[in-house]
Formats: sequence, C-alpha cells, structure tokens
Amino acid sequence: AAVHSVMKKQSAVVDRIFSGIQPTGTPHLGNYLGAIQNWVRLQEESSSVLYSIMDMHSLTMPKEPSVLRQNILDTTAAILACGIDPKKCFLFRQSLVPEHAELAWILGCITNVPRLLRLPQWKMKCASQNNEGTVGLLTYPVLQAADILLYKSTRVPVGEDQVLHLELAQDIAQHFNKKYGEFFPMPKAILSTTKKIKSLRDPAMKMSKSDSQKLATVNVADSPEEIVLKFRKAVTDFTSEVTYDPESRPGVSNLVSIHAAVTGLSIKEVLQQAAGLDTARYKMVVAESVIQKFAPIRNEIKKLQEDKYHLIKVLEDGAEKAKELAAPIYQEIRRLVGFQ
Repeated sequence: AAVHSVMKKQSAVVDRIFSGIQPTGTPHLGNYLGAIQNWVRLQEESSSVLYSIMDMHSLTMPKEPSVLRQNILDTTAAILACGIDPKKCFLFRQSLVPEHAELAWILGCITNVPRLLRLPQWKMKCASQNNEGTVGLLTYPVLQAADILLYKSTRVPVGEDQVLHLELAQDIAQHFNKKYGEFFPMPKAILSTTKKIKSLRDPAMKMSKSDSQKLATVNVADSPEEIVLKFRKAVTDFTSEVTYDPESRPGVSNLVSIHAAVTGLSIKEVLQQAAGLDTARYKMVVAESVIQKFAPIRNEIKKLQEDKYHLIKVLEDGAEKAKELAAPIYQEIRRLVGFQ
C-alpha cells in the first residue's frame, strides 16, 4: 500500500515554473523585456515558481572570480528591483543546490554527443573561442535539462534562442522515462511575446551585454543621460517617417518594438502616437519612455546594492527551499537508476 501511495504521488503533476538567468551583472533592456518582465507576471500566476541565478552556467565563458561574485549580487539586486518577490517564488543560486550537477551527470550518461555537437549555440560559442570549446560549453544544455527536471518543472519561460535546448530537455526526459519508467513530466515552453530587442548600433544583431560597442546596449541601471545618448545615436535609415517594417527598416522597427514593450501598447497604437514625428524626434520619445520605466527600478537597485548581506541571505534562503523540493525527487532518481 505504501508503494502504491508513492506511485500515486509521483503521477500527480504539479504545475511548476522554472527559469534561470546568467549572472552578467545588471540586466539590459532586452533581458528585462524578454525575460524578467515575464517572470514578474508568472510569479502571480502559479503557486510553484523557481528562478535561479545560473552561476554554474556562467563558468562556460571565462570569468574572474571577483567579477563573478559581484555579478551574482548585481543580478540579484536588479531582479528584486524589477519586482521579483522571494515570498512568491524561490529565488536561489544554482551552485548552492548540488543536486543540479549530480543530476546533470546522470542525464549526461543517457545523452549522445552528436546531438550536442549539432546545437547552434555550441557551434557559435566554440567558434568564438578559437574552436577550443570546453567540455562545459558542450554539455551545458544537459545541465540546463537537469535544472528543469530536478524540480519536475512543467513550464519553462524561454527566449527563441533557447527553444532547441528545451527540446533537448524534453528528449532527455522521454529517454529517462523509457529507460526507468514514467517519472518526469514533459516541460513545455512559455514563449515570450516581446519581439527580440536588437542592438541600437547594429539592428541585425540582438542586444547583448558582451557587445564591444558601449552605445549598443541599454542597461536597466543606466542614467537618464546615458539612455538619451544611446537612443540619439541609435542606427536608423534615411527615411524620416516612423514605420514598422522589420525586414526593410530594422533600426526604426527596433525602436517601435522597444516603445511598445515599455509602454504596454500595441505596435499599431505606438505608430499612431508617432504620426507626424521624424525619427530624430521619435528617438527622444522612446528614450523618455524607457527612462520613465527604469527610474524606480534604478533607484531600488542602488538601495539593494548597499546591503550585500541581504542579497546573500535572499539567495541562501531560496536555496534552502529549493533543496527541500529537490531532495525527495532526487532520492527517487537515485533509486530508479540503481544508486540505492
């Protein structure tokens, strides 16, 4: 009877959301609109939500330890300032829950190498490291699968560049279930509805923290003066009218996307507001809407950064709760694979 009740418990699938962010310091506009804003909404919608600062993933690209330490705190401060509430979700640091790495090993043993070699992120990042990509860089999608499956997560907010990695997690879950019996639910993607935010200096590229052009990326904590400068210098074209046509006018269309996303208006409503403005004046309208959106967040980040120990405690408390959730699931995995 006891065994039967355990099996019944296993089959009751809990709606659980899991997502992670790499600690690259203060997030940029693209991170905020594409992911964090969505996180804030989702923590209100589900009773079980986990958000992780992915410090283990960040080792796949070379980092100084002191920089990583500071980035973890800055990312945490920014996420909290944007409205993530540790009372409504578990906010924790990945490396504080060792089961992530332990499960990644087990899942790595049922994942074939050719599948990982085909992933575009590997090809791209490996090329950027003179084709001397590390084992960690190759296998981090398996760790991502472990991050998700360790909690039996059912929904995962992802950007379009991570969809293939979620599909890998689904395949690994299926493979595990086939080999050891039905255990993991299939995690489904929650795709962001925000259009991908592009670089202000090169609208063919997405906005990125690692962009060498400082004016390309707007950070959540930028001062109003910095934001105005970056939008003033944003690359557009020689037509002064404001229209939305991502194919033939990527620069102006990126500004329209940003304006719509920060104001919560539709593309159509934003274009109505921009009627009669030339692109130079429109850039200032967009800059102003971004400044208004980020002003309270920027002030809150500054306040939170002054209390380093509070940030550390938030992540430690979140990790304790995450461990409590992970422990029985991981014990069952150990039993299934024959470790106990």
